[in-house]
Amino acid sequence: MEGVKKLEGWVKVKGFILILRPRQWIKNLFLFAALLFSRNIDNPLYIITSFYAFLCFCMISSTVYIFNDIRDIEKDRKHPIKRKRPIAAGVLTRREAQILMLIMLPFSSALSFMLNYSFGFIVMAYLLNNVIYTLYVKNIVILDVMSIALGFILRVSAGAVVIRVAISPWLLLCTFLLALFLGFSKRRNELLIFQENAYNHRRILEHYSLEFIDNMLSIVTTSTLISYSMYTFYASSNRRSMITILFVLYGIFRYQYIIYNKKMGESPEEIVLTDKPLAVDIMLWVLVSVVILYV
Repeated sequence: MEGVKKLEGWVKVKGFILILRPRQWIKNLFLFAALLFSRNIDNPLYIITSFYAFLCFCMISSTVYIFNDIRDIEKDRKHPIKRKRPIAAGVLTRREAQILMLIMLPFSSALSFMLNYSFGFIVMAYLLNNVIYTLYVKNIVILDVMSIALGFILRVSAGAVVIRVAISPWLLLCTFLLALFLGFSKRRNELLIFQENAYNHRRILEHYSLEFIDNMLSIVTTSTLISYSMYTFYASSNRRSMITILFVLYGIFRYQYIIYNKKMGESPEEIVLTDKPLAVDIMLWVLVSVVILYV
């Protein structure tokens, strides 16, 4: 009997961890872009501050995920993958999820304003953007993907504000375009997987088609590469940054290979964590960027 209780307790703890969606936290690494490109990656104070900012975004984004799971319990139970989420699977009750959300929201908000008032307002803007997305924008074609991309812009901006450094508008543009690329890739994969049931999975998918998304991906891919190239040509403090274009080019091409040939793309963080060539390419991009900027 005691063993059964321990097992149930572990399942509950695991449920609380999974509902936070820690794999999604990889998106919050965009916060460190300002730290890297402002040449402050060797500044201990800035590193610690950026890490606390990263924790704030992890908590606030997890709060949003919990809110989404509470709202979409019945829809998630009909989804082949999402039905395994803690609330939909019955591991956690709606009330338990609400209590966790009400604990994390004020704590993360207070910590963000303690770090920096401007940073705190960006965190609140990120929260507001996600709430509006969940309630309204996710059902508006094109704006749904643009709202997701805005979240990445806010992450990068927050990383700059919290350590009080300027960030190149070119870098923000590259971030926005890259996020659009990931967003449209996600929509394309959802259309492929669910096909005639796509509308039941996500209502907005009835307004998308593979032809339309492929055209959008073509435009966004070209724009991303041009913008990043322009950044390395004119905005970067070191012209040798042009070398990193090779890694960005390969990364985008590799991602396209994955979404077109392997029929993946619904979960960008899953691809980054599981596809070794792409993961190695990202690590090499970071390593070469550090060497160019600091050595």
